[in-house]
Amino acid sequence: MNGTANDDYGPVAKTLHWITVLLVIVAWTLGMFGDEFSEGSARDSGLLFHIWIGLTILVIALVRIPWRVANPPPKVLSTEFGKWLVEWTDPASRVVHYVLYGLLVLVPFFGIVLQFARGHALPLFGVAAIPSPWLADKTFAHNVKEVHEVLANLLVILAAFHMMAALVHHIVFGDSTLRRMLPRLGK
Repeated sequence: MNGTANDDYGPVAKTLHWITVLLVIVAWTLGMFGDEFSEGSARDSGLLFHIWIGLTILVIALVRIPWRVANPPPKVLSTEFGKWLVEWTDPASRVVHYVLYGLLVLVPFFGIVLQFARGHALPLFGVAAIPSPWLADKTFAHNVKEVHEVLANLLVILAAFHMMAALVHHIVFGDSTLRRMLPRLGK
């Protein structure tokens, strides 16, 4: 198959995918390097932006998961070189996708728990805030932060693996796995 329109992911799936990619990169970068901002408003703004992006990722994931169930992805493309791989890579690919979707929910969830564990309200895009349901607990907050960071790093590592697999399909197998997720920019 050459990647005809029927082989492509739909525009909703593509849009949600690429928005998620961008948001995860920005959220992870802010989470990893937010402490590099000087104390005060720059650091506070970075954390606030990190929280808002995390909440957005959570909302998008909660839209993407039922969308994916209702709109299954196109069939795996078979190539002469890749035929022998499809038998084991297709199940592996599915597992990686499920884990990625799970992490897109779990990372923001633990971020929310972290905010509450610190005794802080959860800011909802400057419109409202959900007060912490419990008092600050430094030990609990530290442990939740560790889980949040490990899961976020796992998300980025698996996403990088996912990207590399798409590149291998494109470069080594010569199929259209990568192209069918890219936006159509003209004819």
